[in-house]
Amino acid sequence: MKNIGFMQGRLSDVVDGVIQEFPWKSWEDEFHIASEIDIHIMEWTLDQEDLYLNPLLTNEGHEKISHLCELYSFKIPSLTGDCFMQFPFWKAEGPEKTSLVSDFVAIVNACGKLGIGIIVIPLVDNGSLENSKQESMLINTLNEYDALLKKLNVKIAFESDFAPQKLAEFINLLDSESFGINYDIGNSAALGFIPDEEFSHYGDRIINVHVKDRPLGRTTVPLGEGDSDFESVFKNLSKHNYKGNYILQTARDRAGRHSHVLKRYLKQTTNWIQRYGS
Repeated sequence: MKNIGFMQGRLSDVVDGVIQEFPWKSWEDEFHIASEIDIHIMEWTLDQEDLYLNPLLTNEGHEKISHLCELYSFKIPSLTGDCFMQFPFWKAEGPEKTSLVSDFVAIVNACGKLGIGIIVIPLVDNGSLENSKQESMLINTLNEYDALLKKLNVKIAFESDFAPQKLAEFINLLDSESFGINYDIGNSAALGFIPDEEFSHYGDRIINVHVKDRPLGRTTVPLGEGDSDFESVFKNLSKHNYKGNYILQTARDRAGRHSHVLKRYLKQTTNWIQRYGS
C-alpha cells in the first residue's frame, strides 16, 4: 500500500526508555532502512528540547532532508508536534506564550518550505484541554494564523482525548480547509470509545490516521493484542471515503528488531485495508 508510512524513530533504538522522540543519531539512516522494506512515507517528529537544532528548522537540515527524499523516493506528508504537548502554548501566558507561539509559526513555515502538509497537534496528556479558557486560547491563536496556513498549504490535525460529541463540537468551530482530526486507533481503544460513534460525529474531518493498538486504559501493545476494533475502524474509514495516510505509530520491539516488526505491522495494516476497505 502506497499510503502506509511510519512514525519517525520507529526504526531506531529506544533512548532512555522513551517510546517516541526524534532520533538524533540515526534520523538519516531511517530513510534507507524504511526503503528496504518498501515504506516510502515518514511522519516527522519534533520535541521542544533543542527544537531549533532539529534538521526541520535548519537550512542545512532542509538540504539533507530534500536529498534523502529524492534519493529514496520518500515523502514526508505530516509531522507530529510532540513539542506542543510538552509545552502547550494554550496553557502559557505572557512572554512564555509569545515564545511558544513563535515556535509554532516557525514550524509552520518550515513545513511549508518542505511540503509537509499536515501538522499533528496532540491535545492529550500534558497537552489535554482542561477548561474552556484553554480551548478558547487555542482556537483564537490558531485562527490568527489561518491565512498563513492556507498560504503555505499546511493543515492542522488535532489528536484529542475528547469524547466523540465534544470533539465534533470543537472541530466544528474551526475552518475545515485548515483544520482536521488525526484519528489514533490505539488511543481511542484505550479511552473506551466506539468507532461507529466516533465516525458518526466527525468521520468527514479525519485527515490523518495513526495505526497502533492499546488495551483499555493501558499503553501501546503489538497490533492485534489490544482492544482496538480494526475491522470497525477500517470499515468506517472506507465508508467516509478516507484517502489519507496510515502512519504506523506501533509498539516498539524489545529485542531491537525494528525493521522486522515494522514490516509485519505493514503487512497487517495492508490486509485490514484490503479486507475491510471498499
